[in-house]
Amino acid sequence: MSVLVLVEDPADELAQQALTFARSVDGDVAAISISGDYAPAAWGQTLADQVAARAPQAVIAAGSERGNEVLAHAAAILDLPLSANTIAFAAGSPPTVTRVRWGGSLLEQALLHGSTLLMTVAPHAVAADGVAVELEVVSPSQHALAVAPTKRVGAASGGVSLEDADVVVSGGRGVGSADGFAIIEELAELLGGAVGCSRAVTSAGWRPHTDQVGQTGTKVAPDIYIACGISGATQHMAGCKGAKKLLAINEDGEASIFAHADYGVIGNLHEVVPAIAAEIRKARAA
Repeated sequence: MSVLVLVEDPADELAQQALTFARSVDGDVAAISISGDYAPAAWGQTLADQVAARAPQAVIAAGSERGNEVLAHAAAILDLPLSANTIAFAAGSPPTVTRVRWGGSLLEQALLHGSTLLMTVAPHAVAADGVAVELEVVSPSQHALAVAPTKRVGAASGGVSLEDADVVVSGGRGVGSADGFAIIEELAELLGGAVGCSRAVTSAGWRPHTDQVGQTGTKVAPDIYIACGISGATQHMAGCKGAKKLLAINEDGEASIFAHADYGVIGNLHEVVPAIAAEIRKARAA
């Protein structure tokens, strides 16, 4: 089975996970990237054109916002089904895929039909093994460039990005206000990490969407995820379930996030977070 992988940045962790997954489907893997600014319809048409020209038996991309969007466009153009957030593949006629559903609360097994199998790989569900593959750059289909970005809004945290951070300190509704995130930012800076937040925070306008962790935000996989004032809704946990360790700080001892936490502190985050920061400074000064 020949497999075509859409890669935005070969150094990106999610891209490496997609390439690793592709190798598990079949060893005959080719990888392409699309040049120029991101334009969803144009990239989808370009990928569909590549499928028509190359006739791969499977097309795979990372389950990122762009990966899911581009393959959805390509699937519509090619009139083929798309298996999003896939974590496993079993050959057959038709093959069986296992994919994450409902924000990670259940796994679905389904038969994937189609002359070309279209799949995106659920973030952090596959361990990347450093697959090296030759990357071919293709130009976007010009006739589909009617919709293109005019402005990009970057992440607010200028240092470490959420996707790459080894430590993520996130705040939820319990932080109380935009100004309340000062202590979250301070702790993240001390730990060399990034600041995240829940959907409730972005909806309130306290932080930009680029900081949101969750099903409709960024999927993270840090060494430790520190959740401050976050209740633990399923949609949020879908974004941080890749964390190796989870520390929850919440004054509500019945908050559902404690069921997922490796460590928990029941207390007021406005007291607990500054106390942690003070202890870190004290230990470094010793």
